[in-house]
Amino acid sequence: MKASLKLKSENFYEKLMNEEDARVCKAIDENACKVVPGNFFLTIISYFFTKLADSVANMKVIIPWIMESLSVPLFLISFLVPIKESGSLIPQLIIGAYVRKLPIRKYVWCLGSLLQALSIIGIGIVAWNMTGLSAGIVIIILIILLSLARGLSSVAAKDVIGKTIPKSRRGALNGYSGSLAGLIVIGLGVYFLIVGEKPFSPQNFGILLFSAGFFWIIAALTYANIAEFEGETDGGGNALKVAFKKLSILKTDADFRLFVITRALFLCAVLSAPFFVIIAQQHSESSTYLLGLFILSSGLADFSSSIFWGKLSDVSSKKAMIIGASISTILGFLVFALDTFYENIFNIIWVMPLIYFVLTVGYQGIRIGRKTYLVDLAGGNKRTDYVAVSNTVIGIVLLFAGLIGILNSFIGLNGIILVLSLIGVIGIFLASKLPEIAEDHN
Repeated sequence: MKASLKLKSENFYEKLMNEEDARVCKAIDENACKVVPGNFFLTIISYFFTKLADSVANMKVIIPWIMESLSVPLFLISFLVPIKESGSLIPQLIIGAYVRKLPIRKYVWCLGSLLQALSIIGIGIVAWNMTGLSAGIVIIILIILLSLARGLSSVAAKDVIGKTIPKSRRGALNGYSGSLAGLIVIGLGVYFLIVGEKPFSPQNFGILLFSAGFFWIIAALTYANIAEFEGETDGGGNALKVAFKKLSILKTDADFRLFVITRALFLCAVLSAPFFVIIAQQHSESSTYLLGLFILSSGLADFSSSIFWGKLSDVSSKKAMIIGASISTILGFLVFALDTFYENIFNIIWVMPLIYFVLTVGYQGIRIGRKTYLVDLAGGNKRTDYVAVSNTVIGIVLLFAGLIGILNSFIGLNGIILVLSLIGVIGIFLASKLPEIAEDHN
């Protein structure tokens, strides 16, 4: 039975990837090369369920909606994105030091996935039983736990992929899993449109979050079956000392330093997304329809573009980042112009979700491109260091970037979007200076 499944997965993998080049495995271990098809599909299935869980428990749309329906104070809601992103990124230097001691690292990813499941199920329980300030405080605590768990998975994921998946197949892996999850999210968006004007209670949201937790549990169980072979374990010792020592990579590695700066500037795309949503909310009288349209547009964007960006990233992850950032930046300028001169156009309920769809397509290019670029840039045990240092720096930048909302009192939402778009232009220029990663780069 197992032999039959293995043969079928190998045949399907060969057709899917058009596998003909015998040199495709040159960047990974010989033993790992023999089980690439099985690992490829196990990773896709795991990533599919994590992306699905992320979409169902969307931190930019679903969780704020829940908190608002529970009468949580606004100041707590404003902490959501900074805590979620920074909490998962900043500790990664220390996490990375411990992960380096482990010859097998897939179980670190599984632990992170299970902790995320417990966190999001906890928020679902809060939605059923609590309201007001107390609900908000508990949700924020659970978001912190979820963010730390994401950090565990993030550090381990890049290294496991680097050990088990050939270089020219890593972008496609992210692309296929993103598209599959996007297809399911489309169904969720359609459901909200069908609900329409009917009230969607906190209990309903609680059930959604229970399902998200279940998806993370499935992902962990699937990922545990990946055939990972022992890797390098150098760099152990005191985690804090190792962490600060690894920051020197930014000084000694010019290519990596430029990548981190570029990645920081490309945060403009994800930071601008909530402001797009707020502008739409200010012009809409139907919050449930609007929520459905935004979820639908997000799912359609992931489904329709992820495979394209994944395959482009395997050809040139640098180009994927630049094209994705260009799309997001141009849209920022467009929204600024429309909100300044043709503000009433946003009274048409589908206009901003359509723009959000294109923005999400662009952000997918940035996200898949920079993930592929970073994994390909590093080789061996350097990969864990690169991921940890990069994510820690970006987490710190995000904490300060969250303060950009203060500018609303001075330049308004469209002014903030303009500033973020100008930052995107600088990022695109610096990205053009990044080197292409050669196929034999290790």
